[in-house]
Formats: sequence, C-alpha cells, structure tokens
Amino acid sequence: MSRVTCDLTISLDGFLAGPRQSMEEPLGEGGELLHRWMFEEPEANAAAIEGILAAGAFIMGRNMFAGPGAWAADWRGWWGEEPPYHAPVFVLTHQPREPVEMQGGTTFNFVTDGIDSALTQAREAAGGKDVSIAGGAQTVQQYLSAGLIDELRLHTAPMILGAGERLFDGVANLTLEPTEVSGTGLVTHVRYRVIR
Repeated sequence: MSRVTCDLTISLDGFLAGPRQSMEEPLGEGGELLHRWMFEEPEANAAAIEGILAAGAFIMGRNMFAGPGAWAADWRGWWGEEPPYHAPVFVLTHQPREPVEMQGGTTFNFVTDGIDSALTQAREAAGGKDVSIAGGAQTVQQYLSAGLIDELRLHTAPMILGAGERLFDGVANLTLEPTEVSGTGLVTHVRYRVIR
C-alpha cells in the first residue's frame, strides 16, 4: 500500500501561512517569503522539490484551492492553467463541484464526504505511488490527528511570522522520529517518520 506523506514549509514559530489570508494574499502577510528557497535556490533544493511533487495523488483543503469564502463558478485554482501537481488532486470541501481538468495531467476532484473518503479515492488514483497531503493547516491537522500520515517533511524557513495558520494547533499525542536533515541558508529540511 502507498505511504501518506506531507510536505510543508513553516516558519520557525510554526506557521505555514501568515496572518490575514485573503484572495490578494493567499498565504497571508509575509507567507510568500516562506517559499523563497524553492525559487531562489532551486538547484540546491532540487531533491526536496522533486520529493514534494513525486506523489501519485494529492489531497488539499478547500482554502488551499480557492481561499476563504465562496469561490466563483469558474475558479480554477491559484496555479494557472498548468498546476505543478501533474496528478489527481482531491479537494476537501462542503461545496459539490464537477472535476476540473487542467493541463499537464492535474485534475481537481472535489470531495464532500470527509478525509477518509478523500484518502481512499487518492490511494486508488495514485496507482501504488504515495499520496501527499498538500495542506493547508486544518487539513494536515485532521490527517495527523487521525494517525493517517506516515511521513512528515518539514521545510523550515529561518523567519518569524508571529501569527497566522499554525501547523500543530489541536494536534495531540504526536511522536515524530527525525530520519534525515539537510538544507541551505534559506531552509532546513527535516524528514520525520510518524510513530503510531
């Protein structure tokens, strides 16, 4: 059976998005700076970037797909016509919607019956490859709390956001074993095995 992984970039104070998220600033104030390592040092961080995109299917929360509030009927995500996933993506939502096919092999599928259903569908679509929980914070918290993540890969940016969406809020009884550490001046990558 495929593993369930999760890659997230967080600040030193544990936030994966800054305060006041909006359509104009989907990662909140200062949140875009978390991801400098991907764009300013792509060669030095190539293995981590490749690992993020290697899954056979992805799961994300509705805010990661469309931000807070109601989405427009023609909304197709933040990533343009060719999102980076190149695989099926399952979006947790309360708003039913037909799948959205994009260029490059990404199809956004909308799941209204919870995290277990999304994981079952993603595993089937992944064809034996890993399933990645892509975010945001509440989605990852649900999967961690349910004991459904096998490997957590945190990419820690050396910055303080001070407020926003904190990764581990509400997650209890979580035991992590570090298995690999690497990094550059803009990020420290730590791979954790989730102990059950």
